[in-house]
Amino acid sequence: MFTAGQSRKFLRNALRDLKIAKEDRIPEVRFTYAYQALIKAGIALLAKKESLKVRSAPGHHIATLSKMSEILEDDTVNIVGNRMRVKRNKDLYGGGDVVTRKEAEECLEFVENMIKKIGEVFKR
Repeated sequence: MFTAGQSRKFLRNALRDLKIAKEDRIPEVRFTYAYQALIKAGIALLAKKESLKVRSAPGHHIATLSKMSEILEDDTVNIVGNRMRVKRNKDLYGGGDVVTRKEAEECLEFVENMIKKIGEVFKR
């Protein structure tokens, strides 16, 4: 079982990445850090609500997004989060993929909203 301090530490790490995404002007950096913030916030949520420890294994981002969507009762986590995951994978493993300013802004806004929702869970 996770302590409250441990799950909050995960959330703090997500907030740090979100801050980097918001402050940088390069779309790819904003997108990458926003995605990392989303996954880290998901790990925090799973630690808090389910006492689950997320491990790095094939498919763990998919499982994290799915469980986040279930806990938050919000299908957009799964839909938008997986779009972001696919885009990140194309960039990482497919030789690069362009992230537009608009796309980076939309993703950043989505992640900010999800982290706010997760923050509300932590206040309960």
